[in-house]
Amino acid sequence: MDFLSLATKYLVKDLKGKYIHLDMILPILNSFSDDFEIKEIGRSVNQKSIHQVKIGTGKTKILIWSQMHGNEPTTAKGLFDFFNFLHSDSELAATIKSNYTLLCIPMLNPDGAHAYTRENANLVDLNRDAVAETQPEMQLLKRVYNQFKPDFCYNLHDQRTIFGTSDFNLPATISFLAPAFDRACTYNETRMQAVSVINKMVTSLSFYIPNQIGRFDDSYNVNCTGDYFTTQNTPTILFEAGHFNSDYNREESRKFIFIALLSSFLNENENVVVDNVLTNYLRIPQNNKCFFDFIYRNVKIIDNNVEKIINFAAQYQEVLIADKVEFVAIISKISDLENYFGHIEYDCESQLFSSDGKHFPEIGVKATFTINNSVFFHNGIKII
Repeated sequence: MDFLSLATKYLVKDLKGKYIHLDMILPILNSFSDDFEIKEIGRSVNQKSIHQVKIGTGKTKILIWSQMHGNEPTTAKGLFDFFNFLHSDSELAATIKSNYTLLCIPMLNPDGAHAYTRENANLVDLNRDAVAETQPEMQLLKRVYNQFKPDFCYNLHDQRTIFGTSDFNLPATISFLAPAFDRACTYNETRMQAVSVINKMVTSLSFYIPNQIGRFDDSYNVNCTGDYFTTQNTPTILFEAGHFNSDYNREESRKFIFIALLSSFLNENENVVVDNVLTNYLRIPQNNKCFFDFIYRNVKIIDNNVEKIINFAAQYQEVLIADKVEFVAIISKISDLENYFGHIEYDCESQLFSSDGKHFPEIGVKATFTINNSVFFHNGIKII
């Protein structure tokens, strides 16, 4: 099956970029209302509507939520692309809808989505509120969970560009986790069911992004939603959309989320626990914090009248300006950077750094400077 062609065909073109908020998704939800059951199920702190999408009539029940963190829209885009596929007249879509019932909350944190923040309007990380249940959005999610009684949960997120896959000089374009249910991070039947589905998704994705699929850190924290639902004996899968080469708006990464979602529903009714399932899962490279957006190597500086050759790195900060997310490159680390990679790297060939009359970079300052007074870098990128 050509998954990538399907991802491209069913991409929802009205959802693009990094800033995805409630007003953008409502018209698209309405366009699906002839086939899906769509209703408002609650309100956020700031009284923005939170919607539920129910799809299919099958026996196996899947609960899916996205944009629990408002500034993580890639999986929401991929989920809407998957909605678009399920809304089509495809025989495969019809089969999925007859085998499964999907209950989806595409934007759990509409306040955070509007403000482009991780937290909700009360500055609470919803993914650390599963036990305390202090926020209306988490109360709503747990109410839906308790009423629906899903067979599986899918927890959809974005991860930062700092993550690569262990042993490879490649970004973690998508990462998965079957969350732990205890501090020892042992594997019981519930967790193994999630592992089995992850392995199937990895098999499909490996054809398109080999060695760019990671396994997220499984440190146990029952306050995290995935860990909490796993302790309730519901197999739960964490999806983390990551960086693809030159794809900062994540229009390519969303396609791999679509592929993961679609492949998870293919021929996966038995969830048989066999010996090699865990072995294959543990072969997925662990996420490794090994990337910066920019690395500048072999840079001459003058510090206290002493010339030195250094390396330094810059990382984008995402800033919402006039309803658009701008990427601002900020100098973030000065060291040998021996075990780090840059999504973009420059060899400055021992030429002199200059910025605002200084000949050394400063952490926390925008990455705009010259090399040898002739090569200009603006917002991290080489211009001349």
